[in-house]
Amino acid sequence: MKIVKTPRLVAFGLVVVTLVALCVGTLYKLQIIDGAAYYEESLNKDVEDRTVTAARGNILDRYGRAMVTNRECYNLKINTTKLFADDVEDPNAVILEMVRMVEEAGYEYIDDLPITKEPPYEYTDNMSYLQSVMLEAYFERQGLDEDTTAVELMSYFRTRYDIPNTATSEEMRAISSIRYALNVRYAINTDPYVFVEDASIDLISDLMGAVGNIIYVETSFIREYNTQYAAHILGYVRAMDSEQAAEYMSGTDSGYDLNDKVGQSGVELAFEDWLHGVNGTASVTSTADGTITSTVYTEEPEPGNHVYLTIDVQLQEAVERALEFGIYELQLDRDDDNRERVANGEEPEEDVGGGAIVVVDVDTGEPLAIASYPTYSLVTLEDDYEELSTDEENTPLFNRALQGTYAPGSTFKPLMALAGLTEGFVNTETQIVCNGIFDKYADQAYAPHCWIYDNTDGQIVHGAENVVEAIKDSCNIYFYTLADNMGITIMGEYAEAFGLGENTGIELDEETGNMASPETHNDVDGAGFTYGDTVQAGIGQSDSLFTPLQIAEYCAALANGGTRHSASILKSVRSYDYSTNLYERESEVLSVVESEDYNYAAVQRGMYQLAHDPNSSSLDVYYAFNNYSYGGQSIGVAVKTGTSQLGENRVNNALFMCYAPFDDPEIAVAIVVEQGRSGAALTSIAVDVLDAYFSIKAGAASSTAENESGLLR
Repeated sequence: MKIVKTPRLVAFGLVVVTLVALCVGTLYKLQIIDGAAYYEESLNKDVEDRTVTAARGNILDRYGRAMVTNRECYNLKINTTKLFADDVEDPNAVILEMVRMVEEAGYEYIDDLPITKEPPYEYTDNMSYLQSVMLEAYFERQGLDEDTTAVELMSYFRTRYDIPNTATSEEMRAISSIRYALNVRYAINTDPYVFVEDASIDLISDLMGAVGNIIYVETSFIREYNTQYAAHILGYVRAMDSEQAAEYMSGTDSGYDLNDKVGQSGVELAFEDWLHGVNGTASVTSTADGTITSTVYTEEPEPGNHVYLTIDVQLQEAVERALEFGIYELQLDRDDDNRERVANGEEPEEDVGGGAIVVVDVDTGEPLAIASYPTYSLVTLEDDYEELSTDEENTPLFNRALQGTYAPGSTFKPLMALAGLTEGFVNTETQIVCNGIFDKYADQAYAPHCWIYDNTDGQIVHGAENVVEAIKDSCNIYFYTLADNMGITIMGEYAEAFGLGENTGIELDEETGNMASPETHNDVDGAGFTYGDTVQAGIGQSDSLFTPLQIAEYCAALANGGTRHSASILKSVRSYDYSTNLYERESEVLSVVESEDYNYAAVQRGMYQLAHDPNSSSLDVYYAFNNYSYGGQSIGVAVKTGTSQLGENRVNNALFMCYAPFDDPEIAVAIVVEQGRSGAALTSIAVDVLDAYFSIKAGAASSTAENESGLLR
């Protein structure tokens, strides 16, 4: 047995006694000496669970150039505990002081109250879903009747919030709005009220200097637009409406909150599932003066994914400029013509309307640019929305490229030619005689004319023409005859195969249009669908209505030999940190129009000759494209113009489609200008579009060559 010596026991005992004494002394200091101070400090600490906003995914073009990103911003919120503390003598006065400072700084406070700004008070017509939920919850919480009028509610606010009678109606409205928002958001268990969104450092400093910790700051994100263009494509985000709330917030783990802004149109709406992030939560500890001392994430936010489009943003910008400038030039010419008409005692013609341009890749069908005019600014949309949405004359929010439907006019003739060749109604050598009048039904008072007959007062006709010449000259008689022989059923089958009057596959909101048929005929005179409707459908009139996107994809299919691809605008999706490719687009074929190569060659040759034969239907087109080149390289262009008649005393719509280069097609272009008068009038716009495409292509090739050269060195 080992014996422990006494000195060691004494030393061990002294250590234990010392440690116990230290613990007792520390506890005595904490609880007795400093206990009151620590207790006071604990009372002055505020621990709050806050939402951590997740960034929405970016939108980029096909080459990874940012179109829409996020910018971190500072949102101001109101600490209700501090606002209504015992040491605040008049919370209403504090609210008015904050409102005054915000407005003097050029900002607006967020107003959740769906009541007009000035008496006589009424509920606003454009109440958002969140506002309606809040109002209903407030009525229930306060025991108010659901039929309470806006005037009655404002009177209730004055009493409930102890607003003095000396307050002006404007002051009462401001106090009521903010106190209502602070109250009701707790009632519906959503994020605290945001007083000011995207506040500047100067405003934050001024407010905190005036009201101290009554205001606190949270970081969030707002959409940042890296291009002034593509508004109709990109779309915008706003608060959810009732249908969106029902869709996005179904289920306990939906990832959405009532405060979330979601896509309302364009890409923002179409790819909401990819772009939307999931908010997180954090436990935030702050001192009495509002200084945050600790932030502990209880649930990490999940940022949205990044969406890459098929659009080339450089081409998109150039195409929009070309469309705007082209319409401006057409209107200047119209103004000159109208001055002359008025001087001669004639009625002026209507102004040039809006327009659209679509550029697609011939081999894949991918949209490279989609332009609609008039357009708008996404940056100022929130401020401009009411004015834009009520502009019935210009309808700037209307995407004419995808939702506008137009009679195709003579741009339909190449389809007619291919259908006639494929079905054996004509061959490449067949000639049809144009004497200026289609007189088969003359005894029934129906004898439509060829355009050249009317334009020359019957002095010139086309004579005998084969299919190539008929396309080059856009001969109505040739296609009247072909349509009459072929019938509307076959015409409809080919229109469907080429995607005219059909969904294109694009994910954005589009109209399908309509191919003329007995089933869809607009029977205004009660005569039913007659031979006259069939004949007119053969030159792109009757009830046929197609979108510019459909016409561009149809032109691409003519260029590539009959393959119609999906017009999907989504190229790829990558994770929020760009590390993982979540989706990659593959070319999708929607239909193939089978026909012999020589049939396609004949149609393509007719379109080529329209642009390269001085005796074609348009000298303007010939002069623009016969010697067209870029960077010293000659480029052949295949063209078909179209003029869509709108009726008596109306100026015709103008259409233009083309593809280039002729010998190895890369892009197809469709242009429509409302009241543009004639397709040939759009020639200069088409030149600008092709110039932009080949310029961008040359620049990209030059950059690639320089990079490769640099690597070699």
